[in-house]
Amino acid sequence: MADVDIIIRNGMVVDGSGNPWVRMDVAIKDGRIVRLGRSLPLTGDREINAEGRVVCPGFIDPHNHSDLSVLFNPRAESAVMQGVTTMIVGNCGISLAPVNPERAELLKRHLSPFIPPGAELKLEWRSFGEYLRRVEEGGCSCNLASLVGHGTIRIYVMGVERREPTVEELEEMKRLVAESMEEGALGLSTGLIYPPGMFSKTQELIELARVVARYGGVYASHIRGEGDTLIEAVEEAIQIGEEAGVPVQISHHKASGRPNWGRSAQTLRMMEEARMRGVDVTCDQYPYEAGMTSLATLLPPWAHEGGLERLLERLRRPEERERMRRDIEQGVPGWQNWVRDCGWENIYISSVKTERNRRLEGKSLAEAAKIRGEDEFTALCNLLLEEEGAVLIVLFAMCEEDVRRILKHPLQMVGTDSWAVTPHVGKPHPRFYGTYPKILGRYVRDEGLLRLEEAIRKMTSFPAQRFGLKGRGLIREGFYADIVIFDPKRIVDRATYKNPHQFPEGIEYVLVNGKPVVEECRHTGILPGSVIRHGLG
Repeated sequence: MADVDIIIRNGMVVDGSGNPWVRMDVAIKDGRIVRLGRSLPLTGDREINAEGRVVCPGFIDPHNHSDLSVLFNPRAESAVMQGVTTMIVGNCGISLAPVNPERAELLKRHLSPFIPPGAELKLEWRSFGEYLRRVEEGGCSCNLASLVGHGTIRIYVMGVERREPTVEELEEMKRLVAESMEEGALGLSTGLIYPPGMFSKTQELIELARVVARYGGVYASHIRGEGDTLIEAVEEAIQIGEEAGVPVQISHHKASGRPNWGRSAQTLRMMEEARMRGVDVTCDQYPYEAGMTSLATLLPPWAHEGGLERLLERLRRPEERERMRRDIEQGVPGWQNWVRDCGWENIYISSVKTERNRRLEGKSLAEAAKIRGEDEFTALCNLLLEEEGAVLIVLFAMCEEDVRRILKHPLQMVGTDSWAVTPHVGKPHPRFYGTYPKILGRYVRDEGLLRLEEAIRKMTSFPAQRFGLKGRGLIREGFYADIVIFDPKRIVDRATYKNPHQFPEGIEYVLVNGKPVVEECRHTGILPGSVIRHGLG
């Protein structure tokens, strides 16, 4: 009988701490790493020769949106095949729980852009804990942990209203945050450029973050602006952390729009200064010059009041359309105006629901308008109506200098801001398939912007520490055997904006809880992932 289940032999072990690699063997039994050392005198049911390969902890994605997609596609190929073994979901203020039965349809409509074509979302759970149990029942190829979304809680209590909560409503929101933390949430997320988060004031967020602080959780924020209001938005996030006494995670940090390029130098300095006075603030980032969001985000804040149905009603009224057009052309104080920041020609249609408009996927809004015989604004409005709001876009808004500056900063960790997609459906952002291989291939091997060991720290132990994931993120005896084996000479991302559905090269094995989900560069189809709850492994 073999001593252990798997032995990985002769690999260059990068343990996730940032230390230089060490050549040694890794022995795995019952889902855990049980022995580390050179030439281990053990036998395994399975032995993997990792000569010339890097053996490192599985990548932990701190900013993922697979809450919904894992229910339809638990294999999560686009994540697992790039080495992701743990996804943290519930970001940008939207989680799939808690659900108020009286507002379930409102929440479902809010989520509609992210529901796969032809799929039907049934919100069969109510509490946060019930949602996590539903994920466990369905299984997943990688581990999953979740934040609770401020937007979801606001919808539960007060719908998509453009106002401050009453005293009673705020107390109910605080109760729901506490209940979700007790049932396993890692913390609270906000999406302050999206409804209904955009309608909240800073004090509301401080009050909710204080509840999170009592439970030892994290406040993760898609801040109120990443363009003209970037500095003020970072200040607000730091203020919330300082006054609530909670760690702050600034999501997918960037400087959007040409007039704001270079401002990441100031925002990173702000984070450093905040930490010097005791505010625990960090950030995550994907290594691309384009972002991705919903087409409806191009419209001004007032248009979103009441939810998606109300938005579509306003789009049918000529006078309200013209008001939206004026706001886009002239701007609204405090609002991130993506059209002005990027230009119609730099905003691309990523996915639609109907066959009628499938021909527009991969086209810019300027190109789509010409194809439709409309001006760009009219095309935007009519497309939202035809697709019932379910349109995703890719926006070219950042510059390479900011991407590189943030990437190499010690307060940055790596995240994808993606969700596990079904291969060959739509034209998602290439980060869905290539985030981690792009950094390891281009920025580490080819350009030397980061040391290999530092890059892997940003992908493993740093997010594990940040979100309190016990027993993960390091190659250590007793830790869960979430492991990636890759060829450092061959690893490369292949996904492009025109052809995003391409798996990377060079990632040969991915183990989740000691089980090979990727073997010799192929997905094995197994679902060994665990649901990770706050405070538990």
